[in-house]
Amino acid sequence: MTVAAVSNFSLTDLGEGRFALHGEMSFDTAERILRASEKPFSEHTRIEVDLSGVDDSDSAGLALLLEWITWANHTVREISFVGMPERILAIAETTEVDKLLKRGERWSGFIEAPEKAERAEKAS
Repeated sequence: MTVAAVSNFSLTDLGEGRFALHGEMSFDTAERILRASEKPFSEHTRIEVDLSGVDDSDSAGLALLLEWITWANHTVREISFVGMPERILAIAETTEVDKLLKRGERWSGFIEAPEKAERAEKAS
């Protein structure tokens, strides 16, 4: 089932938390892809995004992946990416965030309780 399809990208729900992105992952589409992914991603605790259909990407595409990783961290979910575009990998290495990207590929995080974080702030 296609979640979002516009002229320059499509996000398809393949079932069981698996999704496929095709087309552009760029400044022109990153925000729309993020919005299109919010509801379908929120329905799963494990998400896999196949990026092998991405034919154009730039640093905004990398920012989108990092945003998904951050979201997964904050909502205690796992997210993984397959078929990572070479251009995204090159930008990640150049900007030295490749380790973040790799760390986030299989993220299953823990969120510290707010009251514990507040006590730690007051103590410092």
